[in-house]
Amino acid sequence: MSDVIRRDPRVEWIARNRLHPLHGTVGVAEEAEVRGPSGLLRKNPHKVGFIGPNGIKRIDRLKGNAAAAGGGRRSSGPQEVQLPLHQVENPDFYVVVVPDMVGGRLTGQDKDILGQAHKLVAASEGNGAVLAVAFGTSKEEGFDTAGVDRLLLLDGEEYQGYCPEQQLAALVEVERNFTPKYWLFPDSVNGGADLGSRLAARLGERPAVQAWQVDAETTVSRGAGGTSDITRATPRLLMLAEECADQIDETRHEALPVEIDGVPSVIAKLQDQGQVAVDPNAIPLGEAEFILSAGNGIHNWDQFHDTAAALGATEGASRVAVDDGFMPRFRQVGATGTWVTARVYVAVGISGAIQHMQGIGQCDKVVAINTDAGCDMVKRAALSTIGDSEEILAELLRLAQEFRAKQAEGGDQDAA
Repeated sequence: MSDVIRRDPRVEWIARNRLHPLHGTVGVAEEAEVRGPSGLLRKNPHKVGFIGPNGIKRIDRLKGNAAAAGGGRRSSGPQEVQLPLHQVENPDFYVVVVPDMVGGRLTGQDKDILGQAHKLVAASEGNGAVLAVAFGTSKEEGFDTAGVDRLLLLDGEEYQGYCPEQQLAALVEVERNFTPKYWLFPDSVNGGADLGSRLAARLGERPAVQAWQVDAETTVSRGAGGTSDITRATPRLLMLAEECADQIDETRHEALPVEIDGVPSVIAKLQDQGQVAVDPNAIPLGEAEFILSAGNGIHNWDQFHDTAAALGATEGASRVAVDDGFMPRFRQVGATGTWVTARVYVAVGISGAIQHMQGIGQCDKVVAINTDAGCDMVKRAALSTIGDSEEILAELLRLAQEFRAKQAEGGDQDAA
């Protein structure tokens, strides 16, 4: 797998955005001549030649072949981007965000709400900080780039699984210790709406629900099933809809850990007995969180089904695969099939027709496996693997089976 081409979508986006503060620091090389959509070669005058050591621009007489001749000056490989650090030393107030953390990671809605928190901080007087309160085991490594100034991670055994009463007790202690100026929750079925309602009842606050336009003065919420807007003064506790604000993408934050003491232990009235094992293909495609989708690039269908079973993924397909009779019609993803909202969508051998791209528009993370590095699916994906799908799926299946075997061995040892 050493020949796999890897691309950094973030670096490419910064290189295209001339207004980004780090645009000048990204050294992504561009070809002096590119073939336009009409088939004609077009020359970029800004990329002809290079700046010499005395500051004078010199024309590249090798016509872009300087790197092959040993005179290359720039690398086109992905480069790490170091965003400017935003620090808050002594906060005058806090805006608390309680993210859903589905699967132990920040969701897209969580990041939207962190962006909204910083808008409220900017609109308020004084030096404010955004405090994130996360429950359970965390796998998130990007709290700093998501906009978290202070992080309270409660990952004890009592916070594992479904435990809203214990989480509420911890939030009451956060209220007593930090006295937040605002409380922000995601208005979602993943726990944010339930926990926000419980805290509002405990604090005697009248929250704003399904809020999608918020400033320090007024809040606009969706009402009547999204057919009307309700405007009111901005309350202290808000439950926010998706895309309520832009995510943080131009700064990184300290994400300094904080602690609280004295959280009482609550005897839960409902005991969490863990997740129930279900057949992934029994889950409706529109409700599946993890989808392995096949396109015209799949030739070994038995291998595809085995990989989906090993990964625990729901199977999907492009229209081409369905029309060719390899997958049933109800497995079709796209505007002419099923619109999906998976947290992870793995597209194998799918180039990305416009109808298919519309159908996966609400997916959180897209992974592309394709032989064409320039196809639309690769451009949409957060992670791309360029190569033969059969070889890549074989390696993925092997790794999944090894992981399952290690889990089984660990369970046997615990039982012994």
